[in-house]
Amino acid sequence: MVQLISGVLVGGYLVAALFFLRFRRETGDRLFLAFSVAFAILAVQRMALALTTRSETLIYGLRLLAFVLILAAIIDKNRKA
Repeated sequence: MVQLISGVLVGGYLVAALFFLRFRRETGDRLFLAFSVAFAILAVQRMALALTTRSETLIYGLRLLAFVLILAAIIDKNRKA
C-alpha cells in the first residue's frame, strides 16, 4: 500500500513539474523554473524512498533541497519587485 501511495505521489509531483515548466515557457519567469525543478527533485526523492528499505539521511536531504529551492525562488522573486 505504501508503494502505491508513493507511486501516486511521484506521478503528482511530475505533473506539477510539467505544469510549472509550461508556465515557464509562456512567461519566462525564473520562479516557475525553480518550482518545476523542485517538484522534479521531490519526485526523485519519493521514488528513491519507495525503492529502498532504509530511510537514509541523503534521501531526506533531497526533500530539504527542494524546499530550500522553493524558498530561495520566492525570496528572489520578491527582491526584484
